[in-house]
Amino acid sequence: MNTLFPVFLKLEELNTLIVGGGYVGLEKLTAVLSNAPNSNVTVVAPEIQLAIRELAGSHPNVILCEKRFEEGDLEGKDIVIAGTNIKEVNAAVKEAAKRMRVLANIADTPELCDFYLGSIVQKGDLKIAISTNGKSPTLAKRLREMLTEIIPEGMQTLLDNLKVVRDNLKGDFEYKVNKLNEITTLIKQVDSATDNKKKS
Repeated sequence: MNTLFPVFLKLEELNTLIVGGGYVGLEKLTAVLSNAPNSNVTVVAPEIQLAIRELAGSHPNVILCEKRFEEGDLEGKDIVIAGTNIKEVNAAVKEAAKRMRVLANIADTPELCDFYLGSIVQKGDLKIAISTNGKSPTLAKRLREMLTEIIPEGMQTLLDNLKVVRDNLKGDFEYKVNKLNEITTLIKQVDSATDNKKKS
């Protein structure tokens, strides 16, 4: 049973540390910035590859520190992502994070993670995170590809329209929820009818 509790973090209001300046560090930094471009991120590594430097160059809130990781690097941080190719360093990051009460993600080591970075499907403001409980990131990526194809391109227009409807609804919370449930059920029926016409 997957007992993970899914949340969507406002990373732009938090301070993130990424330990690792190689391929995995680049992958994690790219994931953070593609979802929250104005995030406050510090990257710490003895060597930082050119691609990370170029990415940081277009994001003023990214700080690069070319040095070895020290526990003090976690001071003032809310989460840390360790993506080095040295297991001992990754384990040390986890141990230090636990002492400092900072949530940690340790790349390719599910048992050391406080949270996972799921595959993300995004169509406008709609964002879906996929988790396999750390068992198969590859499957999560395939599911992301499938869902990206299935979800219609007009989703942002639908979301914008539903917000207008919600903002103009009168009544208490229960009434609004019931009314929005009713409207979105009708949308599902319209989509099903459209699909049937396409098949016939």
